Amino acid sequence: MKIKVSVSMERELHEKVKDKVAVSVFRNTSHLVEHAVESFLKEAQNE
Repeated sequence: MKIKVSVSMERELHEKVKDKVAVSVFRNTSHLVEHAVESFLKEAQNE
């Protein structure tokens, strides 16, 4: 079950995220953020 989370970011970063979503396999910004967090946690676990 997914929960709703709010994220604040700088406008320039948000623009980059929107641009990436438009040309990638990510369905939306939430999908991209979820993937980024999963990648970060996986990498942190390997340290």
